[in-house]
Amino acid sequence: MALLYNRVNKHELKKKLQEETFQRITLSFYRYVQIENPALLRDELFKQWSALNCFGRIYVAHEGINAQMSVPEHNWEQFKQQLYSDQRFADVPFKIAVDGNGKSFYKLGVKVRDKVVADGIEDPDFDPSNTGKYLNAQEFNEAVADPDTIVVDMRNHYESEVGRFMGAFCPDADTFREELPQVIEHLKGKEDKKILMYCTGGIRCEKASAYFKYKGFKDVNHLQGGIIQYAKEVNEQGLESKFIGKNFVFDERVGERITADVIAQCHQCGSSCDNHVNCKNDDCHLLFIQCDECAAKMNGCCTQNCVDIVALPIEEQRKLRKGRIKNGPECLSVYKSRLRPNLAKELQKLRLG
Repeated sequence: MALLYNRVNKHELKKKLQEETFQRITLSFYRYVQIENPALLRDELFKQWSALNCFGRIYVAHEGINAQMSVPEHNWEQFKQQLYSDQRFADVPFKIAVDGNGKSFYKLGVKVRDKVVADGIEDPDFDPSNTGKYLNAQEFNEAVADPDTIVVDMRNHYESEVGRFMGAFCPDADTFREELPQVIEHLKGKEDKKILMYCTGGIRCEKASAYFKYKGFKDVNHLQGGIIQYAKEVNEQGLESKFIGKNFVFDERVGERITADVIAQCHQCGSSCDNHVNCKNDDCHLLFIQCDECAAKMNGCCTQNCVDIVALPIEEQRKLRKGRIKNGPECLSVYKSRLRPNLAKELQKLRLG
């Protein structure tokens, strides 16, 4: 019987990935479709994709599938044939990473979730399939140029911090669930305006477009395939990129460069920087922006407290972690807000304290 879960530790998996001699294709795809037995599909996909040496993070729910993956180039055609043979996913469009280096994932994870995108919507009358109008890159550029159009970023604040469409409204939210009411409030009284929405790969703004239509907005549009597909079309068609900076991605790359613009700042010194890192303290792993100089000075950590912990022998670090809540009180104040840009000063207070 085939194993349905990964059993190898991450250090060995990452080492094995670096030693691979073949290329991988980094991609994402999703589809809202009724799935009667998500657990059964989850096991089938895990067995199929393990046999093809695929890696990634995949969520399956009654409402559909959401996948970010890397597939060995030599298994690409077989991967597509297998997926498309299931009528629920026939011809599902793929978003291929613009700078996919094949090192985006190091293991395969397929999980069953209540929803492929947690939205907090409990209204039984809401129909997520009644979506807004799709716009390709050229159409989106033309619409953005209209000063009467409202552009909305349906991503989290730490995503829009490093890259966004110029003039977009970027909610100060940690989750999609938090963003929906914020955006609805922001657009109050503008139900007749032309609304443009975008996100990383399209899945969040597709659901949001249906929700906004349900809430009475008349002209709702969203970027087809998200920023990933937009960047591909801009490159292929020689279009001007209205998106500046980096596209934050939820894999080992953390971000993929769209334009040379650096619009963010190091959370520790304030210098121009858009490199997201996780604090090296295993009891923290806070996501924040850190320049190379601060990374060297702080040993890849977010606060002096974490620097001191990382300097301890691993056995002492484990003793400190034993019986304690993950992401303990040293970094809690900044952790809960995921280091919004205006909390760079909070980091300094924590270091000096």
